[in-house]
Amino acid sequence: MIIPKNIEALSELVKSEGKKVYFFTADWCGDCNFIKPKMPEIEAENPEFDFVQVDRDEYMDVAIEWGIMGIPSFVVLEDGKETARLVNKLRKTKEEINSFLATAK
Repeated sequence: MIIPKNIEALSELVKSEGKKVYFFTADWCGDCNFIKPKMPEIEAENPEFDFVQVDRDEYMDVAIEWGIMGIPSFVVLEDGKETARLVNKLRKTKEEINSFLATAK
């Protein structure tokens, strides 16, 4: 999981080539903390994606710009263009996320 150190690093990731999954989360979010332990498994099962963890509170301007109102949320970008999103405030299971990513491949 890539964790950008600042907005410049996040911006470079967004502009870069390849398929990336942006995982919007926050430390206080119970549903985010529910899925975080499963993220290494999800990453291993979806090796065609690079995963980027985005702290919604730290990057609030990005969350607003991207329309991230509920967390945990996932946005897929390929070569800097959005191709899929799973954005809502509901708790997500490993199976739900893997099903979503299967449609985003």
